[in-house]
Amino acid sequence: MSQPPAWMTKIEKIASDVATAQGCLLYDVEFVGMGKGRTLRLFIDKNEEGAISIDDCTNVSRGLSEVLDADEELIPGGEYSLEVSTPGLDRHLKQPWHFQKVVGKKVYIKTLKPLETMGVEDKKWKNAKTVEEVLTSADDQGVRFVVKDVEIKIPYAMIDRAKLVFEFTKGQKK
Repeated sequence: MSQPPAWMTKIEKIASDVATAQGCLLYDVEFVGMGKGRTLRLFIDKNEEGAISIDDCTNVSRGLSEVLDADEELIPGGEYSLEVSTPGLDRHLKQPWHFQKVVGKKVYIKTLKPLETMGVEDKKWKNAKTVEEVLTSADDQGVRFVVKDVEIKIPYAMIDRAKLVFEFTKGQKK
C-alpha cells in the first residue's frame, strides 16, 4: 500500500484532532474526484459503544471547515467539497484497530492470494480468496478465524478488501 501525500497526512492529523475535540474518533479519510468534483470525505465513529449523531457530523464538519478555510493552501488544487458521516453498518475495515473493534462479528475479507499461501491446508478453504465468517481475533499482524476446527490466519498485507457484514436479526415471536 502506497503512502498518502504529505498534505493528506497533515489533513488526517488535523481531522483527527477536530474529531477528538468533539468527542468522536476519526475512522477514515478519503479524497476522491477530479476538477470541481473533488470531495474530502471524513468518516467518524465513537470511541466506546454508541452511535454518531447528525450533530456530531455537523460539529466535526464545522470545526474542520474553520481550520481548512483559514489556510486554503492545506489542500492543493482549488475547490472541493467536505462530507462528514459515519462509516456505516457495513463499514470498510482497513486499519488493525478497525478489525480489533469488530472481533466476534461477521466480516467479509477478500485476499490477494489463495488461503493456501497463508498456510491453510483444509481442502475446502485452501483455494479460497474470500472469507465471510465471524472474526475470532485480530492483532497488529493480522486476523484469525476458526471455522469448524479449521484455523485461518490472514496477515493484513494479504488483505485486498474487508468490511463488516451487517446481519439483520429477526424478532422473536411470542
